[in-house]
Amino acid sequence: MSFLEHFPIPTVDRPFGIHLWPIFSKGWELVVGYPAEEFKFVPFETPMSTLKSTSIFIVIYYTIILGGRELMRNREPFQLKTLFLIHNFYLTAISLILLVLFIEQLVPTVVRGGVFHAICDHSGGWTQPLVVLYYLNYLTKYLELLDTCFLFLKKKPLTFLHTYHHGATALLCYTQLIGSTAVSWVPITLNLTVHVVMYWYYFQSARGIRIWWKEWVTRLQIIQFIIDLGFVYFASYTYFTSTYFQWMPNAGTCAGEEFAAFSGMAILSSYLVLFISFYFATYKKGSKSTTRKSLRRMSQAPIPDFIGASPAGKTNGTTNGATTTGAKTNGATTRSRKA
Repeated sequence: MSFLEHFPIPTVDRPFGIHLWPIFSKGWELVVGYPAEEFKFVPFETPMSTLKSTSIFIVIYYTIILGGRELMRNREPFQLKTLFLIHNFYLTAISLILLVLFIEQLVPTVVRGGVFHAICDHSGGWTQPLVVLYYLNYLTKYLELLDTCFLFLKKKPLTFLHTYHHGATALLCYTQLIGSTAVSWVPITLNLTVHVVMYWYYFQSARGIRIWWKEWVTRLQIIQFIIDLGFVYFASYTYFTSTYFQWMPNAGTCAGEEFAAFSGMAILSSYLVLFISFYFATYKKGSKSTTRKSLRRMSQAPIPDFIGASPAGKTNGTTNGATTTGAKTNGATTRSRKA
């Protein structure tokens, strides 16, 4: 065995100088009782692998946040600073751990097989280790639903952008997991990168540290969606042309199910529209007043509040907005979110 194999120098097979997967597999085994290499995602058998279970969880999520908002209507807000710090710190850590594990798996594949192989071939983008990471990433989407619970417990307003994004992201990850889309790693790794930055920002802000780059969180989210859609639309085009329209130019065949392609394109496209609208409504002060108001109404619209709304459209002492990157909406801090 050569000296380089003992010394932690980054290589194609060890992008971080050491093999991280065996360490992760040991940790997995301590929790579930068997090595990560033995995990298999089996639809309708693996926990949270059915549309019914996913839908029930999403319905419960919306029931809790809307019901919680009503329970908090005449109560004083909770501070929850310590719990909020812990929440943002562990999501930062989880996102970072998953990201480096994805990188370790993907670097050899992309370097040796190329990007097309990695996004369109099951042997490139749907290997057993990647499926383990896809599944773990999917489960984290349910942990992230706690973001909204903090909002209503602290009596922060809930907006359509925030609440829609959380529920839709859980559904998006489910469809891609069931649909075995090899291109999944692209939006997931970009999303994890954004989440490392975003949750770290929230963690530092909760500590009272002023962050100058808060606008870049939203910018990174928009950049993420643009790249996501480029890859997803390309993979979908490749699949449909190679399957149904062979006379059209295409790069080959692409792995995945049709329902996953449609849901991925639809949900990611809606994210891009909403986040661009939010960005211009929040940060571009020089835009025309009517345009800015229209964008604000679309991106920061409150979720329905039939009990608390008055004829004038005002609520009982609260301003409807969402929490995002620290921008202000009618005096309330709003928070845009990504998956």
